[in-house]
Amino acid sequence: AAGIFFPAIPVLINDFGISQSKANLFVEAPPERISNSPAAKYQKIRNSIRWVGYVSAAILLTFSALSFTGTLKARIVLTGSMAPVIKAGDVIITTPVSNRAPKKGDIVAYTARRFSGAAVATISHRIIGGDATNGFIVKGDKNPSPDVQHPKLNDISGVVVLIIPFIGNLLTPKALLIFVPLIFGVWLVVDALRKDS
Repeated sequence: AAGIFFPAIPVLINDFGISQSKANLFVEAPPERISNSPAAKYQKIRNSIRWVGYVSAAILLTFSALSFTGTLKARIVLTGSMAPVIKAGDVIITTPVSNRAPKKGDIVAYTARRFSGAAVATISHRIIGGDATNGFIVKGDKNPSPDVQHPKLNDISGVVVLIIPFIGNLLTPKALLIFVPLIFGVWLVVDALRKDS
């Protein structure tokens, strides 16, 4: 049996239904828009890395500004007395007691002192009792007993608001001061060269 031939009629399908159109109104997409070549994939990866760089730079600049104003401060933990919550090599972010009053359950960074009153080191332990007037009872989560010193508000430099795991093992305060601006500067130069090419 002979088949019936229907000429191809271009149509436009959208939310309003199907309507007849003209063939000369349609254009073929250029190859670079439909290409799935490795170059296109690498471009997506480069764009992703670029955005990660922008976000990282924004975070670093924000933290630098907050640190400069005294709103936040970063410290590298050197001991495991607060394990498993805070391990040696973790970075803790603290805010001053003027921004957040310390209370039972908080982890605070305080200045440990000798019996003579001389400062020894900064210790980050959890408040388990006491008060601001008589001094807080603090203890490392892993330690068997509370600390001998009962720090008061003027001894507490900050309340821990964020813990960043592990990164302190890779960076020291001096290295942060040198390498973070250097890496940021190199990244800006490389990004500018890529845009020009």
